[in-house]
Parts: sequence; C-alpha cells; structure tokens
Amino acid sequence: MIAKGFATSEHWYTRDGEPAYTVKGSTGERPTTLRDARKLNLVPSVTSIINVAAKPGLEKWKQQQLLLAALTLPKINSESEDEYIDRIIRDSKEHGKAAADAGTEIHASIESFYQGKPSSSPYVKGATNLILETFGPQSWVAERSFSHEIGFGGKCDLHCPTVVLDVKTKEFENPKDVQVYEEHIMQLAAYRVGLGLPEARCANIFVSRSYPGVVTVIEHTEDDIKKGWEMFTCLLKYWQLSKGHQ
Repeated sequence: MIAKGFATSEHWYTRDGEPAYTVKGSTGERPTTLRDARKLNLVPSVTSIINVAAKPGLEKWKQQQLLLAALTLPKINSESEDEYIDRIIRDSKEHGKAAADAGTEIHASIESFYQGKPSSSPYVKGATNLILETFGPQSWVAERSFSHEIGFGGKCDLHCPTVVLDVKTKEFENPKDVQVYEEHIMQLAAYRVGLGLPEARCANIFVSRSYPGVVTVIEHTEDDIKKGWEMFTCLLKYWQLSKGHQ
C-alpha cells in the first residue's frame, strides 16, 4: 500500500501521477526508498533528477553560512577541536532550516489563497498581486501532481492552460539582485512537459522572506526553456542509468 501526501527529503510518484512520498512498513509509515520505487514502479521527482547536478550558487551560500558561524561562535575552553567544529557545522545549518521553514509556510499560504482561502499576509498579497498584474486573470491550479511516461514526476506550484509558475522564496530587498540559475529553468521546462502544456509560458515568482511584500517575476524565454528541457533529459538519463531504475 502506498501512503500519499507526506513530505520527505526525496519525492516519488506513481505512474498515474499520485504522490508516493512514504510507504507503510512493518513499524508504520516510513520514507519511500529507491528499493520501494523499483518494487512499486514509481518515478522520481523533477527536483530529485536535477539534484544530481552541481549547484554552485547553493554551495557558495552553504560555505558562507559555515564561515559566518565560525566567526560568531567562540571556542569553549572545555571542548575539543572536533566538538567545536561539530558545533559550528550545526549552527551553520540552523539558518538554512529556518529559511526552509519560512519558505514552506509562504508556499502553503499562497497555495491556500488559490484554493479559495483569503489571506492578509503581505507575502501572499505581494505575490498574488504581481501574478495578476503580469499574467492577467487566469484559472490557476495549485499544487497539481503529475507523472510523465519517460520516467519522472512532480508537483507544480501554479499553472493554467497558458502559464506554468514556480514560487521561490529567498532573502532580498532589491528585485534586481535576484539571480536565476539553470536548475530553475530545468524545473519549469520539465513541469511544462509533464503537465502536457508544451506551449505554456514559464516563469519564477521570487518572494522575499526578509522584506514582506517584495516580490519579482522572471519569465524565461522559449529558447531558454527548450535548452532547459534538453539539459533535464540528459540528467534524467544519467539518473536512470546510475540508479538502475527507469
């Protein structure tokens, strides 16, 4: 039996496009593994595929957090060097966890808005107003999952028949400082194909965690999306060969 709807570090989907994040084990629910996926004929998520490629921007940010923690945490006389290093590493991860938790909350609030629940959140107002201004009135579908026949699945933040959107949260004040990375484009390209919307416009909505209400939209060119799709399919093939699962 596949248990659906539970978030884990790696996401899987049935061939029908239903989330299969956990399975029922002998001691209760547990995260789905590659072994389970082979047995149940599941497909990996778009983000799992993209994660096989290096992310220089993310790695740089992690290094910065590690250095900041080292600069702000004095060594305690009684602790060993190994204990001190472990404490620095733990502290450096706290900011990332807090950022992830805040991003999850913002995502959920935006999703709820498009599912008919009003919100007074400045994050939601900023995002939804800009989406309306940029793309006009649309019949948006939030958090639809899918599966594609070549062996991947996913869940898209927002889409309509002519537009596919992915929401990202990060800390920024000036929208001009927001950078787009290749993984953003690959993700949208894969979502567009997976949803069966080959002509849809693709864009990222960046929501500032540090300045509520500050939002920017970056729409990608058709050439960039086509290139992103080619890059994604190369990573998909690599993933399938390295994991022995298609």
